[in-house]
Amino acid sequence: MRRTMLRTALLSLACLTAVLPAAASSRRHVAPPDIAENRVIPMYGNLPACEDPAVLGQLSSWFNSREAKFWEPLQVVTYDRVRPVAFRPWGDDFIPRRFCTGRVALNDGSLHRVDYSVRESLGLFGYTWNVNWCVSGLDRHRSYAPDCKMARP
Repeated sequence: MRRTMLRTALLSLACLTAVLPAAASSRRHVAPPDIAENRVIPMYGNLPACEDPAVLGQLSSWFNSREAKFWEPLQVVTYDRVRPVAFRPWGDDFIPRRFCTGRVALNDGSLHRVDYSVRESLGLFGYTWNVNWCVSGLDRHRSYAPDCKMARP
């Protein structure tokens, strides 16, 4: 009886110690040789800020182009409440990403939340950064459903 209780207690303790480090932090610990900076083509995480005009310009350009081609004649007018959400949230061995959110005003007078990420080495030919985005309420193919959740960390 005591032996069974001891065995059960040890098994419970082993399971608890296996789960605690993962629950304590959402980031994984990565040994220095495995970080993105030490790859054959290194990634340093030098990404523009969320409110950088180049980032918002690229987002506007892609949005305006998509809307003009497939949907309604919606155009981005301005952004506000732009703020960072996370930087490299999954750890140092993943492609560096800066996650941001803000509010976009469209030419029809509506306001929408926009979630986007600036990603390193995912631009043209892997040479520069690019922007992945989702405008809440205008994700018509539900690529980032539900309500742009998949565009956030």
